Amino acid sequence: MDGVNPTSHLDVDVEPEDIGSRIDPVLARSWLLVNGSHDNRFQAAADSRADIVVLDIEDAVAPKDKDRARENVRAWLAGGHSEDWVRINGFGTPWWADDLAMLGDVTVGGVMLAMVEGVDHVTETARRLPGVPIVALVETARGLERISEIASAKGTFRLAFGIGDFRRDTGFGGDPMTLAYARSRFTIAAKAAGLPSAIDGPTVGSSALTLTEAAAVSVEFGMTGKICLTNDQCRTINEGLSPTPDQITWALDFFAEFERDGGEIRNGSDLPRIARATKILDLARAYSIPVARDDEDPEHMPAPSDTYHY
Repeated sequence: MDGVNPTSHLDVDVEPEDIGSRIDPVLARSWLLVNGSHDNRFQAAADSRADIVVLDIEDAVAPKDKDRARENVRAWLAGGHSEDWVRINGFGTPWWADDLAMLGDVTVGGVMLAMVEGVDHVTETARRLPGVPIVALVETARGLERISEIASAKGTFRLAFGIGDFRRDTGFGGDPMTLAYARSRFTIAAKAAGLPSAIDGPTVGSSALTLTEAAAVSVEFGMTGKICLTNDQCRTINEGLSPTPDQITWALDFFAEFERDGGEIRNGSDLPRIARATKILDLARAYSIPVARDDEDPEHMPAPSDTYHY
C-alpha cells in the first residue's frame, strides 16, 4: 500500500538491448511493481530493466479482483517464472491468508509483505512460507517506531519504505528533508540487524531528471534499492543506484596508490577507504559495469567485515 497503483506497464514489444536480467535480491536496485490483475503486462515487465519483478496483489488490486489476480500470479509463477516476487496483502487483512495459501502451491522468489507494523507480521508470514525471503514494507508511524524489532525478526530479508502510505499516515510532505529521519531509521535498523541496505519508496513520473534526483536522495541515505512503478523507471534507477564512473576511477586509483606504497595499512583512514573501494568495485562487477583499466584489474585486499556491508 504505497499510495500509487502502477498502471502503465504496457504490453508492447521490447528491443533486445532493453531486456534486462534479474539480480541477486541482496544487491537488487530496481524493484518493479506490476498490477497482478493485468497479466498481459507481466511479460513486458519480465523484459524490462528491472532487477526484481514484483507482481502486486495488494494495493494495485481492488478487493473484487483479488481472486483473479491471485490466479494470474499463480499461473505466471508456475509457468517458468519462479524467480519473480509477489507483494502480498498485510497481516490481519481479509486477503493475507488466501495470498499465502496460493503461494504455498508454487515456487516464488520472495514476498514483499505490505503494512508491516510488528514482528509477528513477519514471523507469522515466514511460518507459513518457510524458506521464502520476506521484504518487510514499513508504511506507517507505528511500523517505523518498531522498525528495529522488525528488522531483527526471524524471516526479514530486507526493509522497504512505503512512502505514500507513510505520508498519508503522518501528514508529512514529500521533501527529502521532511523524510530524512524516517529514511535514516531504515538504514540504521537494517545495518544493526545485519540486513542488506533498505529499499526506498517509489517516485511518481518518468522524468529522467526527477528519477535521477530521487535516486541520489536514496544513495545519500544509504539505501541501495528503490521501488519502481513503471517499466521505464528501472533503467534510470539502476544507473542512479550503481557506482559512477568517477567512483570506479577513484577506487582503481586508490588501490594503485595503495599497492605502490607497499600494500600495508598506512594510517587510520586506510581501512574505511579499502572498504569503500572494495564495495564500489564489487558492486560494479555485480551490475556488469566495466571496472578494468587497460584490460587490467588490480588485485585488492578484502575489506574488514566490520566496515564492509552491502
